[in-house]
Amino acid sequence: MKQTRQEMQAESLDRARYGQSLANYPAIIEGFIAKGIPADEIIPRENVFSFNAWKALGRYVRKGEHGVKVFTFIVTEDKNGETSKRPWSSTVFHISQTEPIAS
Repeated sequence: MKQTRQEMQAESLDRARYGQSLANYPAIIEGFIAKGIPADEIIPRENVFSFNAWKALGRYVRKGEHGVKVFTFIVTEDKNGETSKRPWSSTVFHISQTEPIAS
């Protein structure tokens, strides 16, 4: 079953807010410090999200912005109930790289 765009954005936001791993925090902080954002303004899961998570929050990433690449695992379950993990890369953006979506 194919997800709608809104479902995909909501799922992305949910994973970003409630995911278990903190493994990407150092890479996120270092990456945004290198872009000139002060460390005390970088708060993953509060003001650092993926493109789709920002859309779900009513914001868009400005054209030409470059985020920080992070790596994670996608966990899937087959029809027999067996789970598998596969590596996945994503790009996250700081709130300073976004704008509110105009109504």
